[in-house]
Amino acid sequence: MITIKNLYKDYGKVKVLRGLDLTFKKGGIHTILGPNGSGKTTLIKSILGMVIPNKGTIEFNGEMIIGKWLYRNDISYLPQIANFPQNLKVKELFKMIDDLRPGAKNEAELISAFQLEPYLNKKLGNLSGGTAQKVNIVITFMFDSPLIILDEPTVGLDPVALIRLKKLIRAEKEKGKTILITTHIMSLVEEISDEIVFLLDGKIYFKGTIEKLKRQTNQNNLENAIANILEGSYA
Repeated sequence: MITIKNLYKDYGKVKVLRGLDLTFKKGGIHTILGPNGSGKTTLIKSILGMVIPNKGTIEFNGEMIIGKWLYRNDISYLPQIANFPQNLKVKELFKMIDDLRPGAKNEAELISAFQLEPYLNKKLGNLSGGTAQKVNIVITFMFDSPLIILDEPTVGLDPVALIRLKKLIRAEKEKGKTILITTHIMSLVEEISDEIVFLLDGKIYFKGTIEKLKRQTNQNNLENAIANILEGSYA
């Protein structure tokens, strides 16, 4: 589904992506891991067209996408921080999204699942962080997109909402969707990931299953395996 070749991105003197080669096959849950500054967000924003690489190519469903935008209709994206218009009511935001991007499905079901009915007439600027994240999730999953990108999706969620989010992610996977996730929550990674990609200094340090990483680092849990990489004892 996604093929990335020789991708470079610099911000001034800071080299973020350094000749990155990466492929995500269609279907499954692919989790992108790495310390702060490793290039995770830049990689995601490059796929979305929000960042233009200095060099390299990105192919989505057989089409080169750099400098194009129509392919984004096949992507649902949940940003780490939802910057909503503060004076809009929640229901007005949903209506605006419906008008901007036709084809929303299961909106009422999602609103109910995340218990947002009491907040529909509240202004977005008055919502707590956790409630705003639930609004963000509803917007992301109300479209039937073949690619779903979730950047730190668990931020601010209570335990009930987290359970419902994981159920939602699994349901989308069962439909054959491709799901890319960035997160620092290792328990979530172990619970739902089919594949992990570990970025370090803008390069792919590991790509494969969690079990494969554990074997190659001689560790019995993911946190220790990741720590092993960061300590430099895994090559």
